[in-house]
Amino acid sequence: MAVPKKRTSKSKKKIRKTVWKEKAIQARIKAFSLAQSILTGRSKSFYYIKNQETSKQLQ
Repeated sequence: MAVPKKRTSKSKKKIRKTVWKEKAIQARIKAFSLAQSILTGRSKSFYYIKNQETSKQLQ
């Protein structure tokens, strides 16, 4: 016979929602930091071509 599941308490819902929001905040901070480092030219984690002149020099 099917038995209904127990409800999740409000506190547990709130905890899970807070954890989810914290992960989103951390991802946002990391993305913003990466964007800042690229714009200021201090990025050491990846290589990219700034303009067409440098791409021609590389070839």
